[in-house]
Amino acid sequence: MSDQSVSFGQAIGKARKAKGLSQKELAALVVKDEEGGAISPQYLNDIEHDRRSPTSDHLIKQFAKVLEEDEGYLFVLAGKIPDDVRKQATNRDQVVASFANFRKSITK
Repeated sequence: MSDQSVSFGQAIGKARKAKGLSQKELAALVVKDEEGGAISPQYLNDIEHDRRSPTSDHLIKQFAKVLEEDEGYLFVLAGKIPDDVRKQATNRDQVVASFANFRKSITK
């Protein structure tokens, strides 16, 4: 599997296995939200098999923290822009130029 075709779920599964964690163990470490409990192993299984996507920025950040994976990379794989970045993206021309630079650097 090439890096170009890695999905969010595949990246989570690969990182989980590299850390020697079972799905049940990882699920117990990932907290749903600031006030909630852990995600279910079935939800994690659905994510790893690309049947579901993470529902919030918080979950993506939790996966990054627990798996010691780069948060930005996981946001890209999830097809999301973090809320804090989106809130700062108020200047249309700056956003367009920034995205063009990002695209140019990643497609080299």
